[in-house]
Order: sequence, then C-alpha cells, then structure tokens
Amino acid sequence: ALTLGGPLGMVLGLIAGIAAGGLWAFPAGWIKAYRGGHEVITTIMLNNIAVLLARALVAGPLRDPANESPTTATLPTSSMLPPLWQSGPLKVNPALILGLVVVGVFSWWLARTVKGYELGLVGANPTAAKAAGVRTERVSVAAMCTSGALAGLAGSVQVLAYQGRFADGLFMNYGFDSLGVALLAGSSPWGLIPAAAMFGALNQGSTAMTLIGVPRGITGVLLGLLIVVFAALRYRKVQTHD
Repeated sequence: ALTLGGPLGMVLGLIAGIAAGGLWAFPAGWIKAYRGGHEVITTIMLNNIAVLLARALVAGPLRDPANESPTTATLPTSSMLPPLWQSGPLKVNPALILGLVVVGVFSWWLARTVKGYELGLVGANPTAAKAAGVRTERVSVAAMCTSGALAGLAGSVQVLAYQGRFADGLFMNYGFDSLGVALLAGSSPWGLIPAAAMFGALNQGSTAMTLIGVPRGITGVLLGLLIVVFAALRYRKVQTHD
C-alpha cells in the first residue's frame, strides 16, 4: 500500500494481509491435525514470534526515517478506506460492512455446503467425523488457515481504514479479546456481532469511566464474569442433551 499507493495498493495490501495471516496459521493447523497439539497454545506461541518479528521490521527496514518511534510511514489518503459516514468522532467505515458480509457468507457456508457441514462435524466430534469418511486432518488445517486469513484481513482493514500506519504494539491484546468474543458467540457466526459490539462498548466505555473514578480493570472483571456465565450455560445445555 505504501509502495504503490492508490486503490491498487490498498487492494494488494488487503490481499497481502490475508495471505500472511493464512500462512502464519498453517503451522498451528498442521500441529493440531497431525500431532495433536492444542491450537490455543501453539497460536499463542506463534503470536510471540509474530510480535517480535513485526517489532524488528518496523524498527528496521520498514521504519519511517522521519519518525523516531518504530513505525512505518503514514499511508496517503488515496490508499485508505474512506469513511461512509462521519459525524464528529463517530465514523462508519466500509470495514463494518465488510465484517457483516464476511459473517453472512460464513454463516451461509456453514449451513448450506458440504464443506461447512464437515467443518461442524469435525469440530463437534472428530472421531465420528473420521468414521464417516471425513478427512479430519485436512479440514483442521484448512479451518486454521482460513481463520488466520480472516485475522490477516481484520488487521489489514484496521490499518487501511483507521490507523493509516503500522506501529509496534498496534494490535496488542486483540487476539485475547477475540477469544472472548468467540466464546460468547458460541457456534453461531451471527452471535459474533452482538458479542463484538459488547466487547467494543465496554472497552471504549472503560476509558470514559476512569474520568469519574471507576477503576479501568472493572471492565475486565465484568467481561470475565460474562464469559464464565455463558460457558456454564453452554456446558449445562450440552450435558442436558447428552
């Protein structure tokens, strides 16, 4: 996006983010499928490598010479996603529309395609899926790579729509927030929307609450309690069905 600029640079930047995310997730998927490693552990370890690698890049070859801090140069306006609507600090960006479209397409894919059914079956019971003839290893690797690609898309959109540059520490803790969002959403893609909205509102509101003396950490306590309650309800539902 910096080198080419304009709409072409923006589109290629999005594609590069998708490709990088998918490739970075591949080792975790392979370890999960063929060595039984837990995907949360392997991805957290890969996150540490990614953070250090990104830090080295923005402090070295990708660093803006005009800036003392480790960051890339700022993108020109022509290379960024323009807002659809803006009023004061409130901005509606095409990134929101893109997110809703991805949720809708993924929901349809899970419910209406054979591959989507196989993914749900492998997630629910890989042993039964393998007995039914599903190639569980291939499905697991593909699922992890797709997840990584979507994460790369999200990061690229964040840069191209809002930040305008990549700096050290830009995405810290985003992955842990996404785990909480996924836990609240359960197995419903549409559940991601209210779960993400609630996380965003609480995280944003915590900054304002500190001005009236409310500890910032109360937001984490509240989110943690919500996740525990939802997890308990889901566990009880599963036990009831069993």
